[in-house]
Parts: sequence; C-alpha cells; structure tokens
Amino acid sequence: MLSADHRMIFKLFNFFYFLTRPLVKWFLHRFTNLCELQRICYGCPPGALRTRKVQMSLELSRRPRIKQMVMILNQLVSSEVEEFFLKEEIQTRSIGTVLQVKKINPKVHVDFPRTFGVCAEKIWGYKRLCWQIEQLRSTQYDCTDAEHERKLLCLWKLLMGDDEKLKCRVSDQWQDIGFQGDDPKTDFRGMGILGLDNLVFLAQEYNGTARHLLSHSHHPTHGYFFAIVGINLTSMAYHLLESGLARNHFYNQPRMSVDVFHQFYCYLFFEFDRYWVECKPKSIMDFSWIQKKFDDNIRKLLANDGCCFKMNLAVESI
Repeated sequence: MLSADHRMIFKLFNFFYFLTRPLVKWFLHRFTNLCELQRICYGCPPGALRTRKVQMSLELSRRPRIKQMVMILNQLVSSEVEEFFLKEEIQTRSIGTVLQVKKINPKVHVDFPRTFGVCAEKIWGYKRLCWQIEQLRSTQYDCTDAEHERKLLCLWKLLMGDDEKLKCRVSDQWQDIGFQGDDPKTDFRGMGILGLDNLVFLAQEYNGTARHLLSHSHHPTHGYFFAIVGINLTSMAYHLLESGLARNHFYNQPRMSVDVFHQFYCYLFFEFDRYWVECKPKSIMDFSWIQKKFDDNIRKLLANDGCCFKMNLAVESI
C-alpha cells in the first residue's frame, strides 16, 4: 500500500509526464524520423513490455482516427461476433489505420506491420478474453440445464473414478470432493458456471495431479475443501484478469483463449496447494491468511515484465 507522500509523488510524476509527453514525442520523431509506435516496436523486446507500451500509446493518442479505431475494436470484442471475423478485423483495422495516420510506408518499414499486428492481436485478444470470462462468470449454474448437469457429473467421475458411484444427484457424497453441502449448485453462485468449468478442466487435463491434490485435501490436519478452494481460486484468477494485473502473463502467451485462462487457473491451484502444504495450517480456519499471502505473492510475480507461468506438475505427498 502506497503512503500519502508516495501517492502525491506518483500523481505529480503523471501530471508532468502527460504535460510534456507531446513535446517529447515531437522531439524524438524529429530526431529519429520514427513515430512513437515504431520506436516501441523496434526498441522493445517482444512480449508484455512491448505490448503494454503499444497499448498505452494507442489509448493516449489524440488522433481522431486512432481514437475511433480503438473505440470500434473495444466494442467488437465485447459483442457476439465470430472469432475469425474478429481476428481479421483487429489485424486489418488496426494496422491499416496506423499505417495511414502515421504515414508509414510498409515497403520501407517491412517489419512494422507484422510486429505491430502481434501487439494489436494481444491487446484486443486480452479484452476479448475478459469479455468471454465475464459471460461464463455471470451464467449461473442451472440444475435444469442438461449441459450444466453433465459437467457436474463429469467432475465427480473424473475425480472419483468408476469405482465410487454417486448414489443420487443430491447427496452428502459431494462433500468428498470438497463441496459444502448435499447440492453443489449453491456453491457456484459467486463464480457461476466459470467455477465449474475450471474444476472440470483441471480434472480432465491433469487428472492424475487433480486426484493427488484431492488426496491432499483429505489430510486429517492440513486438509481443505477441494471444490470450495477451487471456486475461491476461480475468483482470484477472475479478478486478476479483470483488473489487468494478469496482463503480463497473458501478453507473454503465444495465443489468447478461454483454455489459456483455464491453464492460468490450474497453475494457481497447483501453486496454492504447494504453498498450503508448506504453511502446514493447523486447520481450515487458517485459509484466509494463507490465501491472502498467496495472492500477494502471485501479484508480485505478475508485476514482472517477463512473467509467464508454467505448469509445475510435481506434487509432493503430505
């Protein structure tokens, strides 16, 4: 948390930065004969840093056509349009607009359209992902929806196998995989179908590891509610994405999709379990402070320009 003095210094810095920015841009353009976007694309290494700087340059632009382009693409990624059409529109509209407004000759600057296009795809790909994840989060679990019920029963089978049959749809057996009561639908209220989709993805793509994590959750002293913790981690992943704090990780990914978000969630679950084991909690009552410390640690890692979480499937026994 920044102190009052630090916040004042930060505000003053921003004030002078935005005040002098046009002059600095003009001077550098005259000196290098390159616009700001070209200097970023040529001078920054590929990845999150370059993409963030391109995004800031576009969002701070005073050029009406660039402002209109940003507005149109922002609207498109938050609408029901085909993914193929959206990708084409991001590429053609963003590159075409910038080349015309900045008077960049693509025959002379042959690398710029491709380099800038990659950044544009990541910028609006991230915004598209935020919209897609919000659609899932806001879709409440509906026990009358056959697809929702199928996913829930699939989760049970993936985690418990064929040997452990579910006696009936509403049963205290659900507590064996970490739900609070006899009917899991009540536990999905906060994160909607997104919470279930994340758990199913974890159990399906990393079945052996997911079942190992489930066995950790049954430890007599250091156990936790597997499904409830999973839904809490969905909330954490969602808020990191929606707030923009996870941009570095996603901007360093080769592609942007809902599955990439699920992978991010899986990483968080793996690492939380490892951290939980390390902390050796006395009971489930320690969950809040352990989760808070874990959240703080993840935020620090995400602040790094090179942040790119990789799966670590080594799960130790306790």
